[in-house]
Amino acid sequence: MIILLTTVHVLVCTILIIVVLLQHGKSADIAATFGGAGSQTAFGPRGTATLLSRVTTWCAIIFMLTSISLTLLATRDHSNSIMQNEKTAPAPASAPPPAQKK
Repeated sequence: MIILLTTVHVLVCTILIIVVLLQHGKSADIAATFGGAGSQTAFGPRGTATLLSRVTTWCAIIFMLTSISLTLLATRDHSNSIMQNEKTAPAPASAPPPAQKK
């Protein structure tokens, strides 16, 4: 199961990297370089989502899910605490009985 999930995770990582690099950035025109009006629309309306942006979204979702799943599967049987191997403090020695007077 972990091998299959790791394979899917690596495949999705590769696709996500390629798709992000293929996308054309918002306001990446030559006018934006020199402070033109195109740079003012960075937070404006987006328009319709392209195929690349949808693939990016789905790859990101699958990436997050496989990351969480791999973490849970890897730590499922190992619920160790960082304090597990620490020795406990020795119990304080009881006070000696008071000396008796003669």
